[in-house]
Amino acid sequence: MSPDETPRVLADLDDHMARAAPDRGGALWRLAEPGRQLDANLVRLPPGAAVGEHAENDLDVLLLVVGGGGEIEDGAGGRQTLAPKALVWLPRTSRRALRAGPEGLVYLTVHRRRPGMAVGLRASAGERAAPGEGGGGEGPCMLDRVCPACGRMNERAGAVACERCGEPLPSAPPD
Repeated sequence: MSPDETPRVLADLDDHMARAAPDRGGALWRLAEPGRQLDANLVRLPPGAAVGEHAENDLDVLLLVVGGGGEIEDGAGGRQTLAPKALVWLPRTSRRALRAGPEGLVYLTVHRRRPGMAVGLRASAGERAAPGEGGGGEGPCMLDRVCPACGRMNERAGAVACERCGEPLPSAPPD
């Protein structure tokens, strides 16, 4: 059995939350094991911060609240309270927004890993290659678009500062 096939404890999430500055938002930990089939991120939203309405078109996501609290809003205006140990299923294509409560919101997301991005052409029609056909793939995780200060999901990929508050954005998550 290779080291990549051996079950092991990867992180103490309480430790990652305790070591991060109390006002630090964004990703506190990311799964980065080589050869993995999953992605996971421990994310903190500061008190009152929000992740604007968006949809994940390709992947189901599990969200586990591990600290603080807040609410999740569906695309139809329905709201549900989030408290520690709440486990939320976010089906692909579902619209959702998150807002942290007065203590902030810390949550773990887990979803199928996205393949690396590549651009490819189909020889016959000159169209972009489909995933699995010569290098296409699904889009990258959009965690790098979430502002650590205000929690806004920025529209532009590669933005270096938040479109709302100007706070520097984190670098893209590792593959």
